Amino acid sequence: MVMGTTKDPQQPKESNVRKALFSGVAVAAMLTVGLAAPAQAAPVSHPATTKVSILHAVPNTPVDVYLNHKRLLNDFKPGTLTKALTVKAGTYTVSITAATAKNDKNPVVGPVKLKFAAHRNYTVAAHLTPAGKPTASLYLNTIKKTPKGEGRVIVRHIAAAPAVDILVNGSAAMKNLKNPHQSKALLPVGTYSVAVALAGTTAPVIGPADVPVKQSTDTIVYAWGSAAQGNLTVAVQSVKTNR
Repeated sequence: MVMGTTKDPQQPKESNVRKALFSGVAVAAMLTVGLAAPAQAAPVSHPATTKVSILHAVPNTPVDVYLNHKRLLNDFKPGTLTKALTVKAGTYTVSITAATAKNDKNPVVGPVKLKFAAHRNYTVAAHLTPAGKPTASLYLNTIKKTPKGEGRVIVRHIAAAPAVDILVNGSAAMKNLKNPHQSKALLPVGTYSVAVALAGTTAPVIGPADVPVKQSTDTIVYAWGSAAQGNLTVAVQSVKTNR
């Protein structure tokens, strides 16, 4: 099987990862709420919105998240992937604390102001660096139209592990993928056996797992966890593409 793959050259640098974490945890509070207008009221213009999902991929580390000093997420647990949230585009102030905190007076990180552009689709992943330190990466989901009969597979390496190869049906389809980068491939619709192996090897360190590839869908596989702690695993996200 021959597949063209590309590596995303513009993944976040370490200096930006904290901003990415803030942007991810902020999104749940900005859900657009439609309020009924009073009789004979003038038409109300709706603010521009965007889509954001949050993946918590730091093992054993629940957190609380505050928006404008009000707690937004309580005891947000590792392994949780939120649904795609519709949020208002704009700038927000966010703080992160330990899950046991009573308020955000002593945040672990922040406060910081962050901005989301309108009409986009993001995923924010809180995860580990290759050295095992908590960090975060902000990914812009492509949602670009796929050819008829094909879907897009995107693999994101966010684990505390060295470079890896991605095996699809036993063959290396994506090579030398490093944290926090991603690699993409277009595949015919179907179900594929996907595994993760250390770069240059074929012995899986994660998987194999059956991954369905659907028409007009980005299937995003996150390799996360810690090799040293023996808890490497995957999370899978499906994002509809433009048609």
